[in-house]
Amino acid sequence: MTSLVSPLVVKVGGSLFDRVVPLLGIFREVGRPVLIVPGGGKFADLVRRLAVSDTAGHWMAIAGMEQFGWYIASHGVPTTAGLALPAEVTVLLPYCALREADPLPHSWEVTSDTIAAWVAKELSVDLLLLKSVDGIHHHRKLVSKVEDPSLTCDEVDREFIPFVFEHGIRARVVNGRHDDRVRGALREEAVTGTLIDPRF
Repeated sequence: MTSLVSPLVVKVGGSLFDRVVPLLGIFREVGRPVLIVPGGGKFADLVRRLAVSDTAGHWMAIAGMEQFGWYIASHGVPTTAGLALPAEVTVLLPYCALREADPLPHSWEVTSDTIAAWVAKELSVDLLLLKSVDGIHHHRKLVSKVEDPSLTCDEVDREFIPFVFEHGIRARVVNGRHDDRVRGALREEAVTGTLIDPRF
């Protein structure tokens, strides 16, 4: 079991815009160092509607993640533009780090899900994806554990599962609208959601 003092990358999905304040409260309550990777949400949705190239869309959407990051920061959370293990709840402003490394395809098959997985890989820590869904579904049934790297689903972007398996990242997908699940996931307890652990 992972120690609660070990840092965790937590992607806060853009659909949880209205849940930022209670989620931050839970992060602080649990006391685990968390590096928040903001989703793109409404900012990235706007980019999707524009007729721009894949490369322009990629960087515009990441700039949208940064805007959500600043919104999270406005609630008293420190920011960082660099990839470093956090000592407290911190929000990553990802644009500069991604521009420097440019590690991922410029495609809508890569979203903040895979970007968060890349951050977790770079820092060698586990990943928690908080979304407005209960986890990953296959044939309309919630999957408690993903064991097939070729599994396709609608809850995460197309590159996410293959990326996690390729790089051996332990990841969980949990509904960020349930406080008890978020709290439990931060404490490494069994909660409703989906585990992806390629290391076992």
